[in-house]
Parts: sequence; C-alpha cells; structure tokens
Amino acid sequence: MHGWSSWVAIGDSFTEGMSDEGPDGHFVGWADRLAAMMAEQSPGFQYANLALRGKILQEIIDEQVPIAVHTRPDLVSLCGGGNDLITPGRDADNVAALFEDAVVELKAAGCTVVMFTGPDPQVQPLLRRVRGKVAIYNGHLHAIAERHGAILVDLWSMKVLHDRRSWCDDRLHFSGDGHRRIALRVAEALSVRTDDDWREPLPPEEPKPWLHSRQADLAWTTTHLIPWIRRQIMGESMGDGLAPKHRELRPYRESRPYRGDDHAANV
Repeated sequence: MHGWSSWVAIGDSFTEGMSDEGPDGHFVGWADRLAAMMAEQSPGFQYANLALRGKILQEIIDEQVPIAVHTRPDLVSLCGGGNDLITPGRDADNVAALFEDAVVELKAAGCTVVMFTGPDPQVQPLLRRVRGKVAIYNGHLHAIAERHGAILVDLWSMKVLHDRRSWCDDRLHFSGDGHRRIALRVAEALSVRTDDDWREPLPPEEPKPWLHSRQADLAWTTTHLIPWIRRQIMGESMGDGLAPKHRELRPYRESRPYRGDDHAANV
C-alpha cells in the first residue's frame, strides 16, 4: 500500500501523455501509467487527469487548479510553464511566480503537491535554444518546493532522458519509454512499489548514416517545426477544441478517456 487514496493530475501535454499512444489510439503517458500502478496496490484509488496539450501556465491555473482545490484529493501533480518558456518574450521569473501562487493555493486546500523540473533539452534542436531559461526556471522550482514542502521530481537529472530515444519524433514530447521511465521515477518519489528501475540504461545505439539524419531533420522540419511556428504566429494551441481525458475524480477502473468528437481531433 502506498498511502495515497486520490490524485488529480493537472498540467499540459506532458501530463496528458503526448506522444505515448495506447492501442486504442488515445494517449496514455506517465500519469496514467502511474495511476494504474497505484490502483493495483489500492483498489479504491481515485484518479482524474485534467491536463491538456498546449496549455500555458495561466490557463492551467484558471481552468484546472480550481477544480483540484474544490475536489481536495490527497495528491495533486502540477507541471506547467514549458509552453510559456518556449514562447518568445516570456520571462522565467514571472512564470515561476505564477507557479508558486498555484502551489500555495493547492497546499492551502490540504493537498500534497508533486512538482517537476523541466528536462535538460540539450539533445533537441528546437528546445535547446531555451535551455538557459529552463535552467533558471528549475532553480525557482527547487526553491518553491523547499519553501512549501512540495515533492519535487527532478527530470533534468534523469540521464535516460538525455537520450533522443526517450523523445518522440516531434522532438518536443517524450516517447512511450520516456513516459514509462518518468512514471517509475515519480512512483519512487511517492513510495509506490514497482518492479522496474527507471535508471536501467538504454541499449547501445547503432550509428546512423549522415544522409539518414539529414532526411530525418528535413521530415521533422516540414511535419513538426513549420506547423509549430504557424501556431505561434496565429496564437493557436494544439489543445483548442479538446477536452481532458479523465475529467472527474473517480475510482481508477471507472476512469476512461473522454471519447467525444472533440477528443478525436487530429493531433
């Protein structure tokens, strides 16, 4: 038994589970993977996942934090700010101040809060340009966790996430194995029993021909980078028109992704 009876997960695409696609075509992700472990050890365990791709931190605070405060679960996981940091002109100090306000509100509601540092983006060309901002933001997050007694999961220090195979083809989100390892890392932080170790090294990677790498870069530019730039210019979000997949706190086995037309949109 892990001691947690209820959990509300809030945040953006990281917690929604992009791009860890399940057999039914819906995203799974680290949070759903961990919820399954927790429910197996505690049959009455309740879970909700309000996270949605593309959300900036203010939207998470306005739309998701009040639901968690009203619901008052034992545990709330809060991860946000990444979409703010990759947006030109956003200041890491200001984003961190918003994040701290959310932590204070959740703690006042009696919830244990688990937070996440940003991962080290050095291996990814699009994210690498904001590595300094992520590092500054992470420094704030360490201080916030210490000030308010929150649990901090340090993704930056996870060596397995420094490998490109832990990321998916869009070079923004984690692969299925990346999500699996993050779930194991959070389980460790929450004293949830697991049989696997997130530290297990990846097998040696076979070197790829130069031409193959350049073709992959070109495919990524046309498939992912250009659409991302377009959304930034137009002020659009990948989450527009979509709904959270587990919108109500309920026993995990009764919690199923919302399958309306709004969630079937092409991502």
